[in-house]
Amino acid sequence: MTVSELAVDVRGLRKRYGDVTAVDGMDLAIRKGEVLGLLGPNGAGKSTTVEIIQGHRSRDAGEVTVLGADPASATRAWRSRVGIVWQDESAPAELTVRETVRHFARYYPRPRDPEEVIALVGLEAKAGSRIKALSGGQRRRLDVALGVIGGPELLLLDEPTTGFDPAARRRFWALIRTLAQEGTTILLTTHYLEEAEALADRLAVVARGRIVAEGTSHELRERHAAGVTVGWTDPDGTPRTEHTGTPTRTVAGLMRRFDGEIPGLRVSRPTLEDVYLRLTGQEDAR
Repeated sequence: MTVSELAVDVRGLRKRYGDVTAVDGMDLAIRKGEVLGLLGPNGAGKSTTVEIIQGHRSRDAGEVTVLGADPASATRAWRSRVGIVWQDESAPAELTVRETVRHFARYYPRPRDPEEVIALVGLEAKAGSRIKALSGGQRRRLDVALGVIGGPELLLLDEPTTGFDPAARRRFWALIRTLAQEGTTILLTTHYLEEAEALADRLAVVARGRIVAEGTSHELRERHAAGVTVGWTDPDGTPRTEHTGTPTRTVAGLMRRFDGEIPGLRVSRPTLEDVYLRLTGQEDAR
């Protein structure tokens, strides 16, 4: 990738908090128009990285270029091109949803239509309700609305669907797909691996402040999966399994053994969750 193709270019990023190293030499590149899913356990350095990319937090070392500028010295005009949804937001409790979205729209030179954004996040029925009367999931949807109202070129989403019910999460997915089709570059951190697979063009797995693997979900499974599990049932009814890197050969051997049909045959390939836990050293968590 050339520099002109990148919305985000991070090289050798480091950040410490006292004796704790949050980010330890991270390299990360995001193409313009790409949806990148940033995955990792709590404390891996995801939120710190997002904060540095947004210009909210300083870095100790490394080079960071976002939309052609260093976030540490970016202008107000640059900030209007970046939208963000933090894990924890708090809009004025006494304002209504409509008042809040319209108010935030005034901060941007070319905002989206407030009514359109309210509809996109599924809050049409609550547009006239005060924020203090909203449920937790509805407040989270409002946070997303405030993140996209400016029509950002780059949208940073830090655990955006926490507190969403399944229907609200699916509606949010549709919104992200719409923004991606419009050319918005999106960096998404999430603990929901299904969400990452559904939305991201590419995934980057973070552990101990570094990117330990990146690629599409298919590429991650192909490169980092530790074999396939083949299961069957013996003639005496005993279930059997074999972990193998050559499942076709294993199945062929079973066919010869059983002279055709294999009782209870099961072939299980590693899921993204399996690969993620292995890459982050959490295999025992299953």
